[in-house]
Amino acid sequence: MKKDWQARLEAISEMDRGLWAEGVTFAGIDEAGRGPLCGPVAAACVIMPPEPLLLYVDDSKQLTEKRREVLYEKIMETAVYARVALAEPEEIDRINILEATKRAMAEAAREAPCKLFLVDAVKSLDVDGEVRGIVHGDALCYSIAAASILAKVTRDRLMLKYDQQYPQYGFARHKGYGTAQHIAALRAYGPCPIHRKSFIGHFVDSE
Repeated sequence: MKKDWQARLEAISEMDRGLWAEGVTFAGIDEAGRGPLCGPVAAACVIMPPEPLLLYVDDSKQLTEKRREVLYEKIMETAVYARVALAEPEEIDRINILEATKRAMAEAAREAPCKLFLVDAVKSLDVDGEVRGIVHGDALCYSIAAASILAKVTRDRLMLKYDQQYPQYGFARHKGYGTAQHIAALRAYGPCPIHRKSFIGHFVDSE
């Protein structure tokens, strides 16, 4: 059955529209790349205006790559504020994935002109304002979904560049996630500089 995208837009923007009706300025925050074995985590913070609502905005995982790329450009053109920050593999290894993700989220939000931040799942951030953690927020909140698209596209573009630098791992295909192809390449070639040492110990000797 073909998806009713207009109905989906109405559903995912319900929370946002309630806040806009109250005159509240708020940001959505989400990340991409907590699970992969390599590369950075990308965190995005975005303040979207009440109008226009962009059709097809949804949890980035539910969208095709082509649609994410188109929406990325539309979100960047439409947003009142949009910023993406990265936590690199060295930081992830040093302070753990959750803390590195939270630091990237806070950095992305650092200059956002608002005092309310709606965040996918995360309940506390070092930001100047109130943080509301929303479980499955990227599927329930238009602004968080928009942030998820910015984070996902930013990270995927980086992984395509890394694929050119380290072609033996197949980053263009799996974007660093622990697929059978990626694990086989890790075992054959060992880790490269963008692998997270704290993530790959089960597969190879990272020293």
